[in-house]
Amino acid sequence: MSGELLKSPAALDDESYTNARLAELIQSVLAELGEDPSREGLRKTPERAARSLQFLTCGYEADVDKVINGAIFADNTDEMVVQRDINFFSLCEHHLLPFHGVCHVAYVPKGKVIGLSKMARIVDVFARRLQIQERLTRQIADCLAQRLTPQGVGVVMEAHHLCMTMRGAEKPGSKTVTSAMLGVFKSDARTRSEFLNLIRG
Repeated sequence: MSGELLKSPAALDDESYTNARLAELIQSVLAELGEDPSREGLRKTPERAARSLQFLTCGYEADVDKVINGAIFADNTDEMVVQRDINFFSLCEHHLLPFHGVCHVAYVPKGKVIGLSKMARIVDVFARRLQIQERLTRQIADCLAQRLTPQGVGVVMEAHHLCMTMRGAEKPGSKTVTSAMLGVFKSDARTRSEFLNLIRG
């Protein structure tokens, strides 16, 4: 894979993306679980699973600046910019099970704004890694703060964790909410309150 995000799930069917060593290890896991990797239903599973894992973790190879691709523009607006309900999918680093939900991102500009689609792509860069939600939330906030040097950044993530619903506590419907508030979002209760009211809709 290149340094940019693997953009299309269609690449999951492209054998040129397959990491042969990873596929071999997955085949060994299947055998260790008591399965027969040579049976018809599993014959191509190691390659498919390898490509799937590569897609789900392609954020490691992504270059944030290439993803942004120069879409930062000079502008004198100083009103809050909010992008809410950005869908994301990630893998819990503790159990390698998915967690998914929505991310709400806001910033108050100070001379620079970013293309709207780039905020969603930044979420993907960090979500497509082995993660914990707490760190993921902060990484998104820090990334925007570093590149825009705004008056402040706010990020709130709401997610369902399959490690909570499929195993362990087995509590379907439970939701984890995390936040990262930087600059005026942390120091000014009115700014923070405006953001939280806007994402509640």
